[in-house]
Amino acid sequence: MKQYILAINPGSTTTKLGVFLENQLVESCSIKHSTDELNRFEHVIDQLEYRMDMILNFLDGKYEIDSFRAFVGRGGLLRPIPCGTYTVTEHMLRDLRESRDEHACNLGAPLAAIFAARANAKAYIVDPVVVDEMQDVARISGLPQLRRKSVFHALNIRAVFNRLADDRNLNANEISAIVAHMGGGTSLAAIKNGRIIDVVNALEEGSFTPERAGAVPMLQLIDMAYSGTYSKDELRKLLVGKGGLVAYFGTNDCKRVQDIAEGGDEKAKLVLDAMVYQISKQIGSLAAALEGNVDYIILTGGIARDQTLMESIRKRVAFIAPVEVFPGEDELQALNEGVLRVLSGKELAKTYEDELLTFV
Repeated sequence: MKQYILAINPGSTTTKLGVFLENQLVESCSIKHSTDELNRFEHVIDQLEYRMDMILNFLDGKYEIDSFRAFVGRGGLLRPIPCGTYTVTEHMLRDLRESRDEHACNLGAPLAAIFAARANAKAYIVDPVVVDEMQDVARISGLPQLRRKSVFHALNIRAVFNRLADDRNLNANEISAIVAHMGGGTSLAAIKNGRIIDVVNALEEGSFTPERAGAVPMLQLIDMAYSGTYSKDELRKLLVGKGGLVAYFGTNDCKRVQDIAEGGDEKAKLVLDAMVYQISKQIGSLAAALEGNVDYIILTGGIARDQTLMESIRKRVAFIAPVEVFPGEDELQALNEGVLRVLSGKELAKTYEDELLTFV
């Protein structure tokens, strides 16, 4: 009897798996992949069979493949599409195979499709990072050669927004909120009546984070780029990977920096204050995007576990709307919830090729 859902979340050094029975997590597993193992593969997509075998080893002897009613993978770096749960199609798989962007999340849909074919079940993805529902006015940057892009933690942001609506028995399409996902990267979204009309890009905008520089003074950045000190790749890594807390303290561990600050280090205290100050300012800017009609502010992600930092943000933005905190991020649960919304009839599954967005 088909009853389970398998959620598959491929990361750069792990493959996380969750077996769900309706909304109940039955079992989870995080399979670690060493650098030596992964270095055998020239491209991320070449890891497909290797990761598939790891998943089969996890299932072996515990779950019959025919007992799964659906398989859901983390969405990859596809072309821009609206929010939602998508049926995996050949068009989607082809775009992932041909993607210029190398990231392990590109393996989510192919893995789900392989197992779904074996089980005669459905394969899905939910809210990939390329989700784009931004209103046109939000896309204008100031240079016609540059368009603001929607790159954000869509999966967790939409999941906590829907969770809040469900907890309060509200219709998600009738409330507006600002959601801040704060982790190694930080992104924010302005949600108007269920639609994400503007975002703060996780890679090149907004606050600095534990490992990203965020929006830096651009004229000074141009001077750095032409100084001869950095190659293009070195500068990119400085902005995304070696920026933020890493640049100041050599670590991306926010808790460790907080411990240093609590030990009396004034620099650590100042930098952390600056980070939450910048996040608070971004929340304020998105309140303007919503014309002040904000029902809730939601704080989520790994940094949201730090009550001291969350209280600092709350003090700055509570005048806008009530602040709710959903600590951490549970992407496996979010993937499962996206599938359940389709299987229960609350949402219709979308088709990738029908929903592709084009921009002038």
